[in-house]
Amino acid sequence: MLNSLQKLTRKIWRILPPKLRVLGVRTTQTTFTVSATAVMFNAERKVLLLDHVLRPNSGWALPGGFLQSNELAHEALSREIKEEIGLMATNLRVIFVNTHRQHIEIFFHVKAEGEAKVGSREIIGFRWFSLSELPSKMSVVQRRMIEQVFREDV
Repeated sequence: MLNSLQKLTRKIWRILPPKLRVLGVRTTQTTFTVSATAVMFNAERKVLLLDHVLRPNSGWALPGGFLQSNELAHEALSREIKEEIGLMATNLRVIFVNTHRQHIEIFFHVKAEGEAKVGSREIIGFRWFSLSELPSKMSVVQRRMIEQVFREDV
């Protein structure tokens, strides 16, 4: 049963214009950043890692990037892969969603078409790594995703 404060709140909420309702929700909720990340293997079963300028630790990480306003995760990932490394992403399949503080990272298993080439100032270089060659200082979460997809993709 609703108490009088709840009833009053409900009445006020219902008469507010939709734009004010949205503004009220957005100003009282935690803000998140969201990124999409690709795990992709070549024909030799090596995973693509990019040497990122802004990446902490070793710099080596899976391709991906932040979603822009009103962008779907698979669209953002396809855009980032094309911009950063010149590949066309196909057969995108969500494999894992990770949250860390106020960041959400959506991992995809991706097939890539084309020839890789550095296409962004954010990227120093790229390399296809076997599981035994993965950089020791790379993200533990990303390493686990690579190993998981490798096992499932046999």
